[in-house]
Amino acid sequence: MRDVAIVSFAQSNTAREDRNEVEILIPVVQEAVKRSGLPRGEIGFTCSGSSDFLQGQPFAFVMALDGVGAWPPVKESHVEMDGAWALYEAWVKIQTGEVDSALVYAFGKTSSGDVAEVQALQLDPYCVTPLWPDADSIAALQARLYLEGSARTERDLADVAVRSRRDAMDNPHAVASGATDAETLLAEPYRCSPLRDHDCPMTSDGATAMVIVAGDLATRLSERPVWIRGIDHRIDPPALGVRDLSRAPSAERAASRAGVLEAPVDFAEIDAPYTHQELILREAFGLSDGVRINPSGGSLCARTLMSSGLNRIGDAALRIARGEGDRALAHATQGPCLQQNLVCVLEGE
Repeated sequence: MRDVAIVSFAQSNTAREDRNEVEILIPVVQEAVKRSGLPRGEIGFTCSGSSDFLQGQPFAFVMALDGVGAWPPVKESHVEMDGAWALYEAWVKIQTGEVDSALVYAFGKTSSGDVAEVQALQLDPYCVTPLWPDADSIAALQARLYLEGSARTERDLADVAVRSRRDAMDNPHAVASGATDAETLLAEPYRCSPLRDHDCPMTSDGATAMVIVAGDLATRLSERPVWIRGIDHRIDPPALGVRDLSRAPSAERAASRAGVLEAPVDFAEIDAPYTHQELILREAFGLSDGVRINPSGGSLCARTLMSSGLNRIGDAALRIARGEGDRALAHATQGPCLQQNLVCVLEGE
């Protein structure tokens, strides 16, 4: 296996953008390329993650490709997934030896459309989508099953929100942040029982980009490359009634294959859009109470659809590059109720 490292990362998240997707993306890509120290023309592969459903037109990613620069010609690919899966494809491309470097980017803008309608389209088209359930309602079903099947309470969910919002105060890209307490949050009305507003993600518009390179090139470009020591993704059945929603078996399998349990991690950046999902994922990953979770505030405080998972990986990489830890778990999810999960293990020099 070839050693592959993240050498640069850039992101943009705001509650609502007046710019279109390409206008949001261009400066983020330019920043990531500049930080990498690698000339744009020497990047051998480009892979993007986005959703045509969010943009409301087919092959919408082609406009983004034109915007980030399709010249000189390079190998290019696209995944209709969170950008974390584009990272996985780029990592595989480098493993083949065809290229030594790759630009990975993702973007999403939810403020201009009906997010609930878009997300319902990923459900069972025969039995569930015709009911048009929104993502919060489906997540509430999962939360209820989890609370009733465990010793956790709504106070535990509020504690996750309190910690996330406080940590997000140090993150300029967070949409929701601030000091509060669990009692104040629990006094709020339900959005969809047992979930309140603080239990649900703050959606945002934005883009993410990173550059990854192989072996010796990484050490030449960066004083402290952040190495991808393990990466894997797994999927559970899409039908909500055929799996235990209070668990995340695909996340557990992905973590095992990525090598999470081979050594302790200093912190974890988990793509948990809802408070109860963080608790489910902590159990799936076998993380002890001493492991710091989502020091960036996580996807609960800023969730850009199609970018939030890649942001978790990038935020973890930045923290390691700054010397704030030597080994981290980064995670991305896609689909309803943690259906698909990707786990990435990162290490510093």
